[in-house]
Amino acid sequence: MRKSKNRISFLIFLAPSFAGVIVFVLTPFADVLKRSFETAVTGRFTGAANYRTIFQNQAFLLAVKNTFRFTFICIPLLVVVGFVIAWPLSKLKNAGTIKAIYLFPLAMPTATIVLVWKMVFYKQGFLNIFLTGLGQWTGTWGQVQTDYLETEAAFWVLVCSYIWKNTGYTVVLWLAGIAGIPAELLDAAKVDGAGSFQRIWYIVLPNLKGSLYTIVILSFLNSFKIYREAYLVAGAYPHKSIYLLQHIFNNWFVNLELDKMAAAAVCTGGFLFIVILLLQKMWDRDGTS
Repeated sequence: MRKSKNRISFLIFLAPSFAGVIVFVLTPFADVLKRSFETAVTGRFTGAANYRTIFQNQAFLLAVKNTFRFTFICIPLLVVVGFVIAWPLSKLKNAGTIKAIYLFPLAMPTATIVLVWKMVFYKQGFLNIFLTGLGQWTGTWGQVQTDYLETEAAFWVLVCSYIWKNTGYTVVLWLAGIAGIPAELLDAAKVDGAGSFQRIWYIVLPNLKGSLYTIVILSFLNSFKIYREAYLVAGAYPHKSIYLLQHIFNNWFVNLELDKMAAAAVCTGGFLFIVILLLQKMWDRDGTS
């Protein structure tokens, strides 16, 4: 009887959030899935024609390549940079104040960040002014007027912006994980003669798998949100090195090509879901081994 009451209480507690997921997530996605097999205007069933169309679209393939490249470069960099900063910070007494400083970029409006980019990386930006002055002072080169956001360097500008903006929460998550490691383990390893690197490799990192999983998932999802910065800086058709999936989604939406947009959204959502499941399975396997 008590088990039955607990089960009913659990279902009542879960019902509002579950209903919200059904109404605001699953139902719209089911509609997108249906539209991915139809034409945009007439709603006529076309089978897999929309999927064949998007995978033959050069702009879509370029966007997929750039998005994957951006994600697979940024996430390892962010994880490593965050830990390199967090480890020495964990030994300081006033780490709380420093954490607040690292979180500051997250509080900055996107428009402000974009304005800084333009002031630094455009033809008459601060970087070119500095390089021009340096070249004239050394007599090595003349005036520099490179528009970095219109060259391959635009990709690395985007990478640096992502790392700068997201390092703060990564550091905080690493610090939370490090704080949960018993000090006795590190002290015992130190007494046994383990060096600093050995303590990090054999004690600290194995105890931070939960933090690493959270950081990777959040970083993976956030890497798909960098579109705002790229769009505000270079518009709907930026340099090809920073033409991302969100750009093509926006352009298809503007042109009312909703059938192609639906098919691409289903592929993207399915890919994200599979990656998260694989990461979860990998972490669960490592945790039980």
